[in-house]
Amino acid sequence: MAMPVSGVPTDTRQAAAGHALARIGRAVRSNHKATTGTILLVIFILIALFPSVIAHDSPTLDNYPPRLNPSAAHLLGTNAYGQDLFAQVIWGTRNVLIIAFAVGLLTTGIAVVVGVAAAYLGGGWDGTLSVLTDVLLVIPLFPLLIIIAAYAHGEGIVVLIFAITLTSWSYTARQLRSQALTLRNRDFLAAARVRGERRLYVIVMEVIPTMTSLIVASFLTNALYAVLLASSLQFIGLGDPNTVSWGTTLYWAQNNAALQTGEPLWAIAPGACIALLGAAFALLNYAFDEIGNPALRPVRRSKRVRSA
Repeated sequence: MAMPVSGVPTDTRQAAAGHALARIGRAVRSNHKATTGTILLVIFILIALFPSVIAHDSPTLDNYPPRLNPSAAHLLGTNAYGQDLFAQVIWGTRNVLIIAFAVGLLTTGIAVVVGVAAAYLGGGWDGTLSVLTDVLLVIPLFPLLIIIAAYAHGEGIVVLIFAITLTSWSYTARQLRSQALTLRNRDFLAAARVRGERRLYVIVMEVIPTMTSLIVASFLTNALYAVLLASSLQFIGLGDPNTVSWGTTLYWAQNNAALQTGEPLWAIAPGACIALLGAAFALLNYAFDEIGNPALRPVRRSKRVRSA
């Protein structure tokens, strides 16, 4: 059996990790919110992975007559430019999910490093990192994003990803720091220090695994806000208007007064997709809160019928 430096068998750790994943899987299956959110998210992921299987037309092809009504050939009709709306919604899913997962992972990763390190290291580290976090917390997020996006006007989704990431990690870092402070003096951390473990090892292998539920919930929250913020910036024209995304579809619908000119699906379809994807992340977030916090779990009625 392989033995790492800490003296804990590697096989034992792998078995514990597998048991934890199995426990989370059972909890997700038993929670109706998590099940619904997972189904919705999986559907969107499959659409993003295989858009050409679902929509055979190119989202930028403008060879069709403009303003066609929904039909078998064009399920959502065509817009004022003769482009198939169904293809735009389907192909736009990929860019939206790229933004959601990239921002969710990057933002949560930065927040974990800053928040947990500040709480565990303490002293000057805590003071410096806390000041940096507080400065970003007091700056209004959306106006700052508007300034950044306006300065990089016309850039692609990479700029949106980095702009949202760099301005959105502070709130999550504050939450994780508060949670890590409650673990700082626990017995298992004191035992790790007595064994002579390095600080990096203690943070990565001891502190962070105990915060898995909160970290997952933070990722889901950050992914949800990434979708809303990116779509909002694209809607007001601060993204790349040539990118196929739900936000840019709304931008062109608004520019052509789709709701006033009898083309409601041009605006309703991408808006409904944003709402459904947001609902998927929100349901999963609520579910992980219930899974990680027993006090939030709904009370289950006993199946036994009490005798009168």
